[in-house]
Amino acid sequence: MRIFEITGSQVAEHDALAPLALPGACANGYLWLSLTRDEFRASLADVQGILQTLCGTQLVDLHVSDLLNDQLPSHYDYTSQYDVLVFRRLAASQRAAPSASEPPTARSGPPVLRRVDTRPVGFAVFDRVLLSVHPEDGAVRDVYAAKLMAAARSDRGDAAAPALDVRATSARVPTGPADLMLRVVNQIVDAYLDLRRELTRQLDHWQAELIDPRSRFTNWSALMEARQSLHHLDEICEDQRSAVQDWIDAMETLPTPELPTELRERELIMVRSRDVLEHIERVVHHVRRLEQNAETAVQMHFSVQSHRANDIMRVLTVLTAIFLPLNLIAGIFGMNFEFIPLVHKADGFWIAMGSMGVIAVALVLVFWRKRYLARTAH
Repeated sequence: MRIFEITGSQVAEHDALAPLALPGACANGYLWLSLTRDEFRASLADVQGILQTLCGTQLVDLHVSDLLNDQLPSHYDYTSQYDVLVFRRLAASQRAAPSASEPPTARSGPPVLRRVDTRPVGFAVFDRVLLSVHPEDGAVRDVYAAKLMAAARSDRGDAAAPALDVRATSARVPTGPADLMLRVVNQIVDAYLDLRRELTRQLDHWQAELIDPRSRFTNWSALMEARQSLHHLDEICEDQRSAVQDWIDAMETLPTPELPTELRERELIMVRSRDVLEHIERVVHHVRRLEQNAETAVQMHFSVQSHRANDIMRVLTVLTAIFLPLNLIAGIFGMNFEFIPLVHKADGFWIAMGSMGVIAVALVLVFWRKRYLARTAH
């Protein structure tokens, strides 16, 4: 469990929840409560107590179940007092190694495709608290916590400087729970953007191997698994896009703030939300393009193989056509008749062989001029 108290540009990490439940605690800022699922399950009563003290409400039982569910797809839900966003991230490591008694499960395909494995991260966004529930490794939490502490150190001394542009606030301390949640989500999406580069390199290698007529592609099981992984990734990203779009739609229905500072903060949150949505759409577009490229490469491979087989059959057909009249002549002189022309002549054999040679050469020249024997350039 990691607990951060954020006040302006100051970030303080606490070791326990109990001091934050005292009256007047976190009066001028907000909290980030970050727990793993096991920690959230074990300290649910304490977390609900903090939420009741600081926000005047608690999590609904169904939302608690959603945050504890390890198989839930990305989605968005809300109440009148808080919002819930579940967002699936890439698993930080492979699945746990099998025990000695459990036989290892062989999985084909390159390591980059085995990384298309996801775990849900749950966020409950209150006015003064951001509750995030992570998988057991907590990699996303720890990485962004380091960035948050670094941003707090860099902001000391100019905390009162106004934020003129969303790009100027990218390295600043988040202004509220919603801003903090969007930054963590943006970090999750960036991991998908990094993964797509590795997928592109692997599929480009396969595509070149499939199109090369001299290669014999045999890694079909890995290619089929790659297509399934890309389809699975497309579904994950679609769920992510729907969840973020629902969040944006919900934000747009809220009443317009009257104070200029609150209005500016709302605008920055909307800008960051649209930026996260744009990143997700980039991933979706790239994944679909990779799926199309893989399908096109397979079709081109079979087209090249079919063209190569047609070339071979054409050459064999031409050779058969060349030897067909020769077989006819040999068959005629092999008949069992007593009187056949040239049979009783001393030079009859050479006349027949010469005629067969002339016919064969003439047919080869005819077929060569018609390009039936020409090698097709690949």
